[in-house]
Amino acid sequence: MSTYTFIDFEAIRKLFIKRILISSIITLVLATLIMARFFDLQVTRHQDFVTQSDNNRLHVRPVSPTRGLIYDKNGKLLADNRSTYNLTVVTERSKDLDKLLADLSELIHISENDVNEFKKRVDRRRPYENTTLKYDLTEQDRSILAVNSFRLPGAEVSARLTRYYPMEHMFAHALGYVGRINEEEMQVIDPLKYSGTDSIGRIGVEKQYENYLLGQVGSEHVETNARGRVMRLVSKTDPQPGQNLTLHLDSNLQKIAYDALKSYRSALVAIDINSGGILAMVSTPSYNPNAFVSGVGISHYADLVNSADRPLFNRALRGQYPPGSTIKPMLGLIALSEEIVTAEQTIDDSGYFYLDGVLRPWRDHNAKKGGHGANVNLARAIVESCDVYFYNMSTQMDIDLLASKSKLFSLGEKTNIDIPGERAGIMPDRNWKKNQLGEAWFDGDTVNASIGQGFMLATPIQLAVMTARLASNGKMISPRLLRDIDGVPTEPKNDASNILEIDTLHWDYVHQAMQDVIHSPTGTANKISRGLSYKMAGKTGTAQVVSIDADVEYDKTKINERQWDHALFIAFAPAENPQIAVALVVENGGHGSVTAAPIVRKIIDEFMGTAANESVALR
Repeated sequence: MSTYTFIDFEAIRKLFIKRILISSIITLVLATLIMARFFDLQVTRHQDFVTQSDNNRLHVRPVSPTRGLIYDKNGKLLADNRSTYNLTVVTERSKDLDKLLADLSELIHISENDVNEFKKRVDRRRPYENTTLKYDLTEQDRSILAVNSFRLPGAEVSARLTRYYPMEHMFAHALGYVGRINEEEMQVIDPLKYSGTDSIGRIGVEKQYENYLLGQVGSEHVETNARGRVMRLVSKTDPQPGQNLTLHLDSNLQKIAYDALKSYRSALVAIDINSGGILAMVSTPSYNPNAFVSGVGISHYADLVNSADRPLFNRALRGQYPPGSTIKPMLGLIALSEEIVTAEQTIDDSGYFYLDGVLRPWRDHNAKKGGHGANVNLARAIVESCDVYFYNMSTQMDIDLLASKSKLFSLGEKTNIDIPGERAGIMPDRNWKKNQLGEAWFDGDTVNASIGQGFMLATPIQLAVMTARLASNGKMISPRLLRDIDGVPTEPKNDASNILEIDTLHWDYVHQAMQDVIHSPTGTANKISRGLSYKMAGKTGTAQVVSIDADVEYDKTKINERQWDHALFIAFAPAENPQIAVALVVENGGHGSVTAAPIVRKIIDEFMGTAANESVALR
């Protein structure tokens, strides 16, 4: 029996139409969504994507300004800029920074310290800025990186001007140096001002005048390809270079002083008496500041820090020494002005001084056995450096008066020289001892102070200022390194007024005694007078480092070299119209007349020769 199947074509048609309708609706909805999204992307958010595209293609990079140059008074370059090549990384162009660092380390030597310092700098920089990984690349390093640049996305070799000190050790303590910006400095500096540089002035002139030397950062818009390689420069805002500084320093004097002192632990300061300008400032041993510009190596820095000779220590500003007999002219002048002694008053010097109630005598360290003999007045006490005269004088002087007057000559007070780091020394009085030691002041303390020993300490810059004020009849001379900025003279700091109202006769008396220190046959520095074509005034000093009993003869062969006496000498010239004042301290140098005085004469000889030549040129 046959079976027949009936097909409902109407139902099939309706189902087909329904499916077509649903598919059309879905298609329409999807098309509408696509068109809406297309409209949103192409019209509504067009400007946003244009901006993002430009940001991917165009980058703003800071352009570091050229740091200002530093010259000496004669126009010789003391701080220059030279081209170096550094390896830098733009982190946003590197998908895997750790891998990039590993690849770079396989190609050239990159130390662990380089990587650590780089990561610290990266945290402070924007992702699109160049961050230095390795400084001062060698030619071989640059060649290797150039060949492999295709597989080092984000890394590039960039040329920069880096600070360079052509005279190296000679001016290190005065000029200071620039170094990499550290974490502490980053917290206080303006990040915009330093966006184009990793360096900042650390000490000396470089730090004091950082705002003048730095300049203003510029910028450049560059177009890059997908790999981050710069294709073209779109626009640029030029940076403003730092201002150039001219100092009072004279490189000729500095060289003579440095060459004479580089085998000693010492400090010398020379001042132009008319302007207060520092003509020479030497501290030895010294160091090469160029080593710090790109980051000093750990081992090298450890050697400098751990050296017993302390080459990083600026002895000229921070070394505090007993001034010894160099203060005798100043003390004599104070005693004359206060009528504590007279020019005619004399004592008999047996070589020892006894203070009532004290069994132990004070010895005259500068006299032969038997002392200086009879009829020792103030002038002779200065010329022959008679300690016993000043011991006797101290019994009539109040220490508070002595301290207050001495501070007017710069002792116990900062001179406020225009670079940081100066120490104040110590000019003790009753309050100082009470506050510092919790003890009362004794007459024996005053006796010690009368020859620049005991608690008294002075820096070489203080002794130089004291000498300049003595030479100028008490003018308020203040030391200064900076002479002009971009050729514009800076305001002088000196006060034309006298620091003390002292009779001219007293000044003349002390000045003549200081001349006789050098030009008299009995003067302690008479050996340096041979061949002098001008008059010089000065005073020797020998400061004890360790105490020696009064009945024991000083014999340096029996004690450690670092316990030998310090040698000091102060001087000014020409005596009739003083132009230059010099102070020198040689640690453990022995007698000032033997070690220090001949070196100071070399400095003043050079100055007088130069001054004479300048005088002839002006006629």
